[in-house]
Amino acid sequence: MKIPPRWVRRLLIAPGLVVAIVSFLGTLPVLLIAAAAASPYLPGRWRPLRLLWFLLVYLAVEAAALTAAFGLWVMGGLARRMDTDRMQARHYGLLRWSLGRVFNAARWVFNLTFDTSEVEGVLRHDPDPDEPLVVFSRHAGAGDSLILVHALAEAGRRPRIVLKESLQWDPLLDVLLNRLPAVFVGGGRGGGVVDAIRELAGDMGRYDALLLFPEGGNFTENRRVRSIAKLEEMGRHAEADLARQMRHVLAPRSTGAMAAIESAPEADVVFVGHTGLEDLSGVVDVWRGLPMDSEIRGAAWWVSWHDIPPPEAQPGWLYDWWLRIDQWIVSTRGTDAVPDAVADRLRDR
Repeated sequence: MKIPPRWVRRLLIAPGLVVAIVSFLGTLPVLLIAAAAASPYLPGRWRPLRLLWFLLVYLAVEAAALTAAFGLWVMGGLARRMDTDRMQARHYGLLRWSLGRVFNAARWVFNLTFDTSEVEGVLRHDPDPDEPLVVFSRHAGAGDSLILVHALAEAGRRPRIVLKESLQWDPLLDVLLNRLPAVFVGGGRGGGVVDAIRELAGDMGRYDALLLFPEGGNFTENRRVRSIAKLEEMGRHAEADLARQMRHVLAPRSTGAMAAIESAPEADVVFVGHTGLEDLSGVVDVWRGLPMDSEIRGAAWWVSWHDIPPPEAQPGWLYDWWLRIDQWIVSTRGTDAVPDAVADRLRDR
């Protein structure tokens, strides 16, 4: 669905959401009673009630943050001084506060454990925090990009990210990230994404961190099979063989990663692996999985810019790191991401 013009999103959608949230709060007692009454007849422990409570917290955070963002817009001279360091810092602070409230609610409502201390530890023990950083992460499950943005913010970094333009339907993401160094791109492939990466990486300063997902999409079993078949069709048989060895990740695409390294040649690189969100690819999965009672774990590895290979060796270097991330996931979660029968069929082909 096409995104409405910015003036429509600002004058109609964002204020309309705040009004809708206020109206929603007025019907909350009735909704809580209905959710509690339906919960015993549905699988899971109080699933409708828990989901309704999380939705309430999310909407309350959205309304509060949008109100604060309007105040920052006024303080910024009606958008004339938004690019100053002070206003950028205030918007990053608002983003960090919003994500923190949502994560705290998720921990309690969904009984989730976020064990990302290793990732935050690697990011906090930056040997030179004044220099920019490029973060390459696997992509799997609902919300992993926001979890990593939160981890970067908690570590004192100012995250930059390339997002799908459809996320601008969320008024808070639309307002905040369009005021910060972030780029929304269309769903198609091509030079637009690479140009956006070059734009974000090229002017990074102290404490900035560019977050990229080289796989290009969330991991699913079907996408893994299709990506290997695509590599074979393109005659890239060696890469297809490497992709078959990786059971939990998709084959990384090197074009965007190489563009980021080229545009920020003195930026160190951090590789991130995580597990725990693989079974949550969409809204239906989240509904079926409540309460999830699961642990989200992360790991990170630091690479100095001095140790990054030359451009001709970077595609193989990226595959080597993705194999390492896959092995970490295997050691953490096991080999159940792709059924053996599927893996056997791929090997036979």
